[in-house]
Amino acid sequence: MSDAIFKIERLRKRPEFLACAKAPYCARGAVLIQALARDTEPLVRAGFTATKRIGGAVERNRAKRRLREAARLLLPELASPGFDYVFVARGGVTTRPWPRLLDDVKSALIRLAADRDRPAT
Repeated sequence: MSDAIFKIERLRKRPEFLACAKAPYCARGAVLIQALARDTEPLVRAGFTATKRIGGAVERNRAKRRLREAARLLLPELASPGFDYVFVARGGVTTRPWPRLLDDVKSALIRLAADRDRPAT
């Protein structure tokens, strides 16, 4: 994996997550990713969430750990500087085979980048 030329930080405050909730999103398999463009420095911020629909605290924590690791591997290559990304766990995220989960995250990030680069009609 290549080193990112931009810094990756975490989203931690509720208003940051709520702002991303209004942004374009892409759902693939066991993950939904929201991407919000910012006008500030070339920095990528990522947040992770899992609702009670996923399961108890143990399942939700496992889901977020898996999403954090997938983001750690894929964001340096596929993220756009100046964007906030929120990874939302969907059903089956804890039981999905690791290669398929990585494919879900990768295809969602690629789709968000393609939609962003497409000119408006």
